[in-house]
Amino acid sequence: MIKLQVENLGFSIAGQQIISGINLIINKGDFVGLVGPNGCGKSTLLKNIYRAYKPDLGAVFIDGTDIFKLPSKEAAKKLSVVVQENNVEFDMDVLEMVMLGRFAHQKLLSSSTEDHRVAREALLAVGLEGYEARSFASLSGGEKQRVLIARALAQQANFIVLDEPTNHLDVGYQYQIMSIVKKQNTTVFCSIHDLNIAAYYCDKIIVMNQGTIIGYGPPKEILTTQLIDDLFGISTDIIINETTGKMQILFNPYL
Repeated sequence: MIKLQVENLGFSIAGQQIISGINLIINKGDFVGLVGPNGCGKSTLLKNIYRAYKPDLGAVFIDGTDIFKLPSKEAAKKLSVVVQENNVEFDMDVLEMVMLGRFAHQKLLSSSTEDHRVAREALLAVGLEGYEARSFASLSGGEKQRVLIARALAQQANFIVLDEPTNHLDVGYQYQIMSIVKKQNTTVFCSIHDLNIAAYYCDKIIVMNQGTIIGYGPPKEILTTQLIDDLFGISTDIIINETTGKMQILFNPYL
């Protein structure tokens, strides 16, 4: 069953074409990674999908419906978003932050017992039970990202878009965040900076370069030594990790 379908998507900024001719399908339940060099259009593509930008050309369909024709609340019931920036203009406690994810389900701006139950279950899912009264601003970067993932889970959308959610985090937090998302019973489209993280967690990989998609498939088929050299200018060896059974990329910088 198709969850997301993007047809001939194009978007420009100040007359400069950023992405063009984007066509892709993500099936229900897939965990799909988006990789590519800096400036290739990854974040722009995601922003067109989660409605931060409106495409110049083409369309984005979720569950067969054009996402731009949905009211905000209905769109929020279908799609939740976690971005790498976690700057908040004003502080609030952790439970209040997670409760923001219940906006699409609330009536007359009032929260219910059900909203609180869902929010607390989301905090439990990300390992932050007991943090409800903590100040969001007082948390570490990794804890903040876990709270934002809890907010996305509380939204109860069955499709999550993540725009480099582990960027700037310590390596332990990077894998922790991705493991939390992987355990959820949902469809995920995630822009990922680290190729080894992409290879470990993703069912499929989409590769972008210069505003277009140049590859789409399972990590072992897509993340080849030749592609990595061509896109990132670095030599690699690819092995299978005996402990995890997953492919692992060993980088060999040119001297």
